[in-house]
Amino acid sequence: MKRKIILLLSTLTFVTANAQDKIFIGKDTLVSQSQLNKKSSIYKQLIIPTVLIGYGSLGLVSDGVKDVNHSVRSRLSSRLATGTTVDDYTRYAPVVSVYALNLAGVKGKHGYKDLTIIVATSHLIMVGAVMGLKSAGKVERPDGSTNNSFPSGHTATAFAGAEILWQEYKDVSPWYGVAGFAVATGTGFLRIYNDRHWLTDIAAGAGIGILSSKLAYWLHPFIQKHLFSPKDDTDKKVIGMVAPFYNGEQAGLSAVIRF
Repeated sequence: MKRKIILLLSTLTFVTANAQDKIFIGKDTLVSQSQLNKKSSIYKQLIIPTVLIGYGSLGLVSDGVKDVNHSVRSRLSSRLATGTTVDDYTRYAPVVSVYALNLAGVKGKHGYKDLTIIVATSHLIMVGAVMGLKSAGKVERPDGSTNNSFPSGHTATAFAGAEILWQEYKDVSPWYGVAGFAVATGTGFLRIYNDRHWLTDIAAGAGIGILSSKLAYWLHPFIQKHLFSPKDDTDKKVIGMVAPFYNGEQAGLSAVIRF
């Protein structure tokens, strides 16, 4: 089962790498030169999430990596009766910051509508991947409370938001993105500190979060065109979006409907 999970993660990364070229082809079904030029850039963008997911997956099968997990836990985990709940809030801080900056007049690449589509798409992909892997992996948490440790949902949420913050504001100031990733990294650290996750859970969660947001940006032109663009002003469509949410222990659905 664990080897199948690693294969699934590898397949997801490969499909993501080819998504741009296969989806956004013009009416004449010819790939433009600009699309070909983007291919190299796409692969470069996949290096970090691929490495993170790859290392996290090794925790499922490698005794050496598992030993590292236990070593990190012994040094960083508090293992106290009273931990901290800060990570329950910091995981949302990066994506909330994107909207806060917009409200403050610091405009990013997209307006509220397109930004919300991207955020919903990212979280749809991220939650689906995290919940599926938790169910299939059945990795015991460090504190022994449950068997859904791999990967870290809190960390995935934080890094998905951090990647969106980076994409929206890297041309305004790269420090916005740096701050977002710093908060996301802190969230991952707190998950280890609270004895809720192994280091490999954090690595895989971070990679999934980043990958989910990258894929959301690549898919956005297709989604915006076919689902959220009425043909004309008289075309009164009811447009809705349903996105799942997962907070580490509970799952559900949130819905947005525009009349």
